[in-house]
Amino acid sequence: MEGEPAQPPNSSWPPSQNGSNAKATLAANLTFSSYYQHSSPVAAMFIVAYVLIFLLCMVGNALVCFIVLTNRHMHTVTNMFILNLAVSDLLVGIFCMPTTLVDNLITGWPFDNATCKMSGLVQGMSVSASVFTLVAIAVERFRCIVHPFREKLTLRKALVTIAVIWALALLIMCPSAITLTVTREEHHFMVDARNRSYPLYSCWEAWPEKGMRRVYTTVLFSHIYLAPLALIVLMYARIARKLCKASGPARAGGEAAGPRAARRRARVVHMLVMVALVFTLSWLPLWALLLLIDYGQLSEPQLHLVTVYAFPFAHWLAFFNSSANPIIYGYFNENFRRGFQAAFRARLCPPQWASPREAYSERPGGLLRAPVSVEVQPSDSGLPSESGRSSGTPRPGRLPLRGGRVAHHGLAQAGERPGCPHLPLTIPAWDI
Repeated sequence: MEGEPAQPPNSSWPPSQNGSNAKATLAANLTFSSYYQHSSPVAAMFIVAYVLIFLLCMVGNALVCFIVLTNRHMHTVTNMFILNLAVSDLLVGIFCMPTTLVDNLITGWPFDNATCKMSGLVQGMSVSASVFTLVAIAVERFRCIVHPFREKLTLRKALVTIAVIWALALLIMCPSAITLTVTREEHHFMVDARNRSYPLYSCWEAWPEKGMRRVYTTVLFSHIYLAPLALIVLMYARIARKLCKASGPARAGGEAAGPRAARRRARVVHMLVMVALVFTLSWLPLWALLLLIDYGQLSEPQLHLVTVYAFPFAHWLAFFNSSANPIIYGYFNENFRRGFQAAFRARLCPPQWASPREAYSERPGGLLRAPVSVEVQPSDSGLPSESGRSSGTPRPGRLPLRGGRVAHHGLAQAGERPGCPHLPLTIPAWDI
């Protein structure tokens, strides 16, 4: 806490031999640390790195929220989970990144006790909610793709699940919020560039016994890293296996089989593998350091090296996951790309819905417009049924054309102006 410079009380000792000895003993026990933990180039590097992921996190997750909230066709179960993921990642960006950056740059805790507790609680809840939401997305996609004929979750059940996610996040982080406190380090001072000294304060978990902190760290590691990671890997592995089995034999000998089908399968599998891989790599270093601090026997120089250099990088890598989620779940997803473009055009070109509805398809010769009667319904991007692929009857929402092309049904807008072309909102079910 930066305020009036606090000099060590070394001017009030009585002029006696015992007083001189006491002063010498006190001076020998004093520890002085630099106010800033890093040199200017290293601090600038950390600031640039944190600002970069902060901007990516805020802009990317804000766009995801904008797409889902402004497009009623995006109000599906999976997209509600993705919206919750974006909200929790926004909280990570707001409450985690700035305070963590300041804490990593300055020696000691520069804020008060209430900020210490609130920051730790919100950070832990946001991170836990993000992880639990990733699991919910994986489970929902598993239900839709591996077991497409089972009863699906409704929007109401999805909202209840989201409420349970935040309740679990609060429950698991309560012990940390209770034990977090700001204490002054006795005989330890910070010294700034003008050689002024300040008392050193720390925000830390004051457990009654050291072993209790180890137990709590292990519980957190197992509940918000190991178990979620195992579920995510298991769910996405089953999804990838189902997609490969369903798409290969069903399309064998068909017109759509071949390179295009292979690219679709590769795209889906690549996205699923990327989700689990980014989550694993982003959080592994931070958890490894936390376990090393609690269970390792580190010397004082080793502890200083880990605290000053390793932890800032590990925190940055963990926060990078919140910045990467919009890319994985948004920009790599055809639903969100089309939804963002449709929402953007809706702002510029107010829609005037016409009847009948029309289907659109891009062809080399231009835009094909053919009036059809369709019913556009939100979809959670489940696996296409095999009967739909083998039947010659067009399925609702998709109209087969020559050369394996597909017309996506959308709502036609009357009086479309130049520069405001219609954009279909429904997509192939393979673009999950």
